[in-house]
Amino acid sequence: MDTIGILGAGSMGSGIAQVAASVGHKVVICDNLTIALSKSGKNIQGTLKSLVDKGKMTDSNAYEMFSRIKFSDHMSDFKDCSMVIEAIVEDIEPKQIAFKSMEAIVSENTILASNTSSLSISAMGAQLKHPQRIIGVHFFNPAPLMRLVEIIPGLQTEPTVLERARKLIDGWGKTTVIAKDTPGFIVNRVARPYYGEALRILDEGIADEATIDWAMRDLSGFRMGPFELMDFIGNDINYAVTEVVFTNFFYDPRYRPSMTQKRLVDANYLGRKTGRGFYDYRNGAVMPEPVRDEALGREIALRIIVMLINEAAEALYLRIASRDDIELAMTNGVNYPKGLLAWADEIGIRNVVEKLDALYVEYLEDRYRCSPLLRKMARNGQKFF
Repeated sequence: MDTIGILGAGSMGSGIAQVAASVGHKVVICDNLTIALSKSGKNIQGTLKSLVDKGKMTDSNAYEMFSRIKFSDHMSDFKDCSMVIEAIVEDIEPKQIAFKSMEAIVSENTILASNTSSLSISAMGAQLKHPQRIIGVHFFNPAPLMRLVEIIPGLQTEPTVLERARKLIDGWGKTTVIAKDTPGFIVNRVARPYYGEALRILDEGIADEATIDWAMRDLSGFRMGPFELMDFIGNDINYAVTEVVFTNFFYDPRYRPSMTQKRLVDANYLGRKTGRGFYDYRNGAVMPEPVRDEALGREIALRIIVMLINEAAEALYLRIASRDDIELAMTNGVNYPKGLLAWADEIGIRNVVEKLDALYVEYLEDRYRCSPLLRKMARNGQKFF
């Protein structure tokens, strides 16, 4: 079986390495920090031990799997890899430098892939002598558990590289979707209103965090409310992705970051990992109770859901991805209770348009502009399915 390289021994790189090793690949994890390599090894061993303890894996299988992973502090060990997946800091310049370094080491047929969640694949490829072999392969955290992988060809990516990458990752038991190389790809673009509109409702004093979370979780079927999810992801990470999408879409107000969330990041209230975020997770802290007003909760939920639907429709309108891949991405990538386009059909596209128009009239902000696709479909009595 081919050898897979992973650049970056953080939680994402370690998770991807575990996925590749679990299906029989030899894996090389490279990081210039030996402490990161040591931590990665311990974390993978801990995960495997947990699987053994739960009866999901035998001791011998766990040993064999771990023995397929090599931990290295030098990229030269990537020389025999058929694919190298970069999973380092979410910053374009270090990624470009890393790819230039790897290109000088690997063979001409090696696929160079980035696990970026929102940065330009085309920009990473522009620095290479052979940009046709670069591609985005965006796993979701934790990689061993999350089924979805977004595959993103850059402008330079050869079709054969796209085919090889998708076939390989499909073989790892993942569900792959193809996205155009635009900020946030599918999931991180379409999901922005789940956080942004919830923050706006909070800032307006319509409801507190616990009530908004209750409305989205208990009344609408989302696994986590937006505020508990931001605390789980990390406010620093969530804010950074929003900022990247906002900046790279030329400051489109639909993606404007929240000052409320920025202040939490400034205060190092990052969520569960620091003990404080939108909620207090310290010992002895009492979680606030929501206001269980169903009429209020339904109104909150509808406002957020129509904004999500609008974003999904716009992604389809601008050919970011196919209808089915958008639905698959949102149900498999972030575990939404329904595909957003099917949800639009259920609510009624005309009703969605009317709600968006009402928000636009209320605020007179471009943030609430309705997708031309939704407006056309409402006018023609069409459905997505």
